[in-house]
Amino acid sequence: MTFHQPSGIAQGLPLLIDANWTPAQAWAVIELLDDLRDRLHAHYQLALAQWLAEDRQEHPDGLGDLADNDF
Repeated sequence: MTFHQPSGIAQGLPLLIDANWTPAQAWAVIELLDDLRDRLHAHYQLALAQWLAEDRQEHPDGLGDLADNDF
């Protein structure tokens, strides 16, 4: 079965995740990713808001840079 990423990215470096992680180990990774997202958002909040607003103005159909997955 093929797993499709939410980002739509279909190529790049493979990421192998140990199939034998404990639930606690998996949860620790989820928390790390949440913290990373929060830090990125806090640091780039204004720039991201401007970029998203520009993308929406240029592509009101929703098929702009975000759909291109080239960021």
